[in-house]
Order: sequence, then structure tokens, then C-alpha cells
Amino acid sequence: MKRPTMADIARRAGVSKVAVSYALNGQPGVSEGTRALIKSIAEELGWRPNSAARALTGGLAQAVGLVVRRPARTLGVEPFFMEFISGVETVLAEHAFALMLQMAADQEQEIEVCRRWWGERRVDGVFLMDLQTDDARVDAVRDIGLPTVAIGPPEVAGGLPAIWSDDGESVHEIVRYLATLGHQRIARVAGPAGLAHTVVRDTALAEACREAGIPEATVVHTDYTGDEGARATRALLIAPRRPTAIVFDNDIMAVAALSVAQELGLSIPADVSIVAWDESPLTQVVRPMLSAVTRDIPAYGARSATALLALIGGEDVGSIREGYARFVPRGSTSAPPPEPGPR
Repeated sequence: MKRPTMADIARRAGVSKVAVSYALNGQPGVSEGTRALIKSIAEELGWRPNSAARALTGGLAQAVGLVVRRPARTLGVEPFFMEFISGVETVLAEHAFALMLQMAADQEQEIEVCRRWWGERRVDGVFLMDLQTDDARVDAVRDIGLPTVAIGPPEVAGGLPAIWSDDGESVHEIVRYLATLGHQRIARVAGPAGLAHTVVRDTALAEACREAGIPEATVVHTDYTGDEGARATRALLIAPRRPTAIVFDNDIMAVAALSVAQELGLSIPADVSIVAWDESPLTQVVRPMLSAVTRDIPAYGARSATALLALIGGEDVGSIREGYARFVPRGSTSAPPPEPGPR
């Protein structure tokens, strides 16, 4: 079926295409009666504005962009991204905006995607995720004038509006709980070392262990995948003095650790306690249910989208601090096993 055009509306209304353009774009030049007639016919015919043509005339593209620089396989299994996007979509749908999503292999490719989207007027703004401690994207989007909201700590957002939560406070809460149970040997299987939120968690973990009066935790950095999480867990659990508790930076790696523990004949939590970052359906369907930090990720996405649309609309938008992810103890954490006595 042929898509209705302004020419079709003009023929039906008995006016010129210029009059139709004026009426549909809210410009003066037609009477209110003619404007109402044209809008009524446009609705009847199912006419919608051509986004490409609108972009060429300086209008909004009615779309925002998100480039993800992680292994593609993590998107299908890591709930954080899907829940974040679901929250973004609830806001975008209300304003008839679309979300453009693309994978990128590295930071340079991500910058190039943003430049192309902006140059071709495909998006009106973008989200920056997985901020790094020295992030070239921040200067790049500012230089081209692309409205951007950063998802991460404001101290690395370079003045861009940032949506963030205090991961450090979450880490302190986890360590206080584990130390109170009696754990002295804690390890953490973390995300990539260059990510800003990983650095925040690394620093907070060292501080929390000092405050609790326990030895500094062992930290292993990975790429967030289940395979890497399992490999790191195996190395920790076969060490001469294995940790009695392991904190994982995402749910996938924590679930993978359950299989490794079973493989080694260890019981969770009797032999080792496990904590996952970001509660999800995965953490609740396994047995034992995983202790985890929890936050409202869809709400996180919704606030991010609201901030970006406000920025696109010309409003002044500052950084927004979300509540920190709170620790919820479940069946995967308990007191550590007793230390073996002297022979």
C-alpha cells in the first residue's frame, strides 16, 4: 500500500502542498478552519512525517542513540542492559522517540558511530555507558555538539550530565556484612579495570576491608562474561588459601561460579559464600538463591531518558544521583567454614 503524502492531503483538501506544510508544521499562513481540515484528512489517511525529510529541514530526528562496547554475547544474557533499555523505552515511547542501538568493538569505533549518526541527523542525542577513567568520548561528543547524558560517575563525565549511583557505599555494605559473619578472606571477580565504576568499586573495597580490620581483598578483573567469571572463580578456589567469600561484579559470573563450586565438590555457602552485583531473575532461580545488591534498573533507564530528552529540548540538565544498590542477603552467604586446627 502506497504511503500517503502531502500531495494526497492537498488533493483531498483542495489546497496547495504549501498550505498543507504550513498546517502540519504549525506555521502561520492558513486559517484555523483550513488547518483543522488538513489535520483531520492527514489523520484519516494515516499520514506520518518523513523523518529523513524532517531532519534535512532542521527538525528533530525523534531518535536517540546507544552504542554498546561489550561482547555482543553479553547483551542476550546480562539483564542489566535489557532492564536499562526497557526503562529508556518507557519514556521514549511516551514522546514518540526511537532508540538506535549499535555494537562497537572499541572506543574509536563508538566515536565514529556517534559522529556519523549526528552528521546524518539520525539521532538527537546519545547515552554514554561504561565510562572510562580517561574517556575520549566525552571530548568527542562535546566537540561535535551532540547532546549527551553519561551513565556513570560525574567526576569522569567531563561536565556532561551524569546519572549515577554510589557503588562505593554498596561495596562498604557488602564488606561490613561479610566481616560481621566472620569472613577474613574476601575476593572479588570484577569487570574491566579501565571502567570508572570498576575503579570506584576497587577503591571502596580496599577502604572497606581496612575499616573492617580484615586483610585486603583479592581482585581479579574480567570481561563480565560467564566464561571469564568461571575461569577466575576456579583459580581462586584452587589456591592454597582460597577465599571464604567472593563478590561478583555481575550476575552472570556469580551464577557461573555455582557450577565451578559444584565441579570442585564445594558447597555454597558452607564452603564459600557468593554475592552477585545487581539482583536479577538469574540470581533468584538458582539454588541457593544468590545474595545480591539490588536497585531499580528500569527506573535508572527511565531517568536517564528523561534527562536526555530534556537536554535535547534545550533545558539545563545537571547530574542526578540515584540511590545506591542495597545489599539483600539470601541463601548463598553464611558464616565461613572453621579454620583447620594445627596438626
